[in-house]
Amino acid sequence: MTSEQLSLNIAVNLGRLARWAMEGKKNRIVQFIADTEYYIDQLERSPRKPAFEKTFQIFKSKFIALKAAVRFDDQWAEEMLTWANILTHRAKLA
Repeated sequence: MTSEQLSLNIAVNLGRLARWAMEGKKNRIVQFIADTEYYIDQLERSPRKPAFEKTFQIFKSKFIALKAAVRFDDQWAEEMLTWANILTHRAKLA
C-alpha cells in the first residue's frame, strides 16, 4: 500500500473508533486500535513526503495518548474524529 492509502485506512479506522466509543462498544475499540497500530507501523516503514512528516509525528504521539485512555467517552471520540479528518485531508501529502 502507498503512504496515501495507509493514511486513509488509518482515518477510516479512527472514524470507526469514534463511532464505537459513542456506542460504548469497548471490545470493538480494542480490536480496531490494534488494527490501526498495524497501519501506523506500516506507514512508519513507508517512504513519506516531508510535507506529511510533521502531521504524522504529531498524530503518532496523540494516538499513543488516546490509546492509553481509561475512558472512551465523547471527548475521546471527538479527538479520534478530528484526527480522522486531518489525516483524510493530508493523505495526498503522505
